[in-house]
Amino acid sequence: MNTFTIYNSNVKPNEEEKQEIIDFLYTQLGQYGDAKEDIKKCLQFAIGDSAKHTGGFVLILKEEQTLKGITIINETGMTGYIPENLLVYIAVHENQRGKGIGKQLMEKAIDLAKGDIALHVEPDNPAKKLYEKLGFENKYLEMRFKK
Repeated sequence: MNTFTIYNSNVKPNEEEKQEIIDFLYTQLGQYGDAKEDIKKCLQFAIGDSAKHTGGFVLILKEEQTLKGITIINETGMTGYIPENLLVYIAVHENQRGKGIGKQLMEKAIDLAKGDIALHVEPDNPAKKLYEKLGFENKYLEMRFKK
């Protein structure tokens, strides 16, 4: 049976669990992921270990002790013009893909989040279809300026 674990500023993972989250996301996101240091910053922000923390949570899906998937939501501290939440990372273990784990994680994250959710997805990422099925819309083209 699948069970969810939720970490936030009130219930924090221990150091071993933090490392497990970072390593899992780094490995399972593959080409769509970021450096471990960036994943760590996102995790710290979500659980209140960052001076810039506005909120968020980490959602983990396991079956017994087997880690199946993780998502991290950061609260933006804004509303209306910017959604209240940013889904930063979601990953399902490569051996569990195609079994509805991503959908379970997304539905639970949507249920837990207070307010709207934005996410970034690369056009060739297969998860894009799931997001669209769940009601996410591609309203804007993101542009970035790097300094």
